[in-house]
Amino acid sequence: MSAPVRPAQTADDAALAGLDRQCWSALANVVPARGFDMPFFGHGQSPEDILVATRQGVVVGWVKLVPPTPLASNAHVQQLQGLGVHPAQRGKGIARALVSAALDLARSREARKVCLRVLATNQPAQALYQSVGFTVEGVLVDEFFLGGQYVDDILMARLVDPNASAAGA
Repeated sequence: MSAPVRPAQTADDAALAGLDRQCWSALANVVPARGFDMPFFGHGQSPEDILVATRQGVVVGWVKLVPPTPLASNAHVQQLQGLGVHPAQRGKGIARALVSAALDLARSREARKVCLRVLATNQPAQALYQSVGFTVEGVLVDEFFLGGQYVDDILMARLVDPNASAAGA
């Protein structure tokens, strides 16, 4: 059972900041946990780049989709730069619904490709992305030193048909 997905609003800031703290994991994040009093929006994050999933009016998940670079020659690419689902809501199709909505948003932005980076230690995320058509394009070996070990950074991507919906592609 999934959850409705909608564009984020400025009013979602506090809920997203709290959710981001609850979702933080050393297995999935290369940056330290954010401070407990930091807003979600700002520092490169704005509502127009975030989609949220809700249950009974409560934000339970989010995904960020942005251009990977400001270059015109790269304008056909969008990048997933974050995905989080409340721990108590995992396994209910919310992450899949968020990725599907992000693919639809990429299509509306006339993207040809969606890419992402995922740590080798985050096997649940890798499985999700593979199940919706992402494939490994490369591996940055020992890219990060986390929790006392070197961790590979996996580059994944999939092409998108701008004329199809995520449900059919």
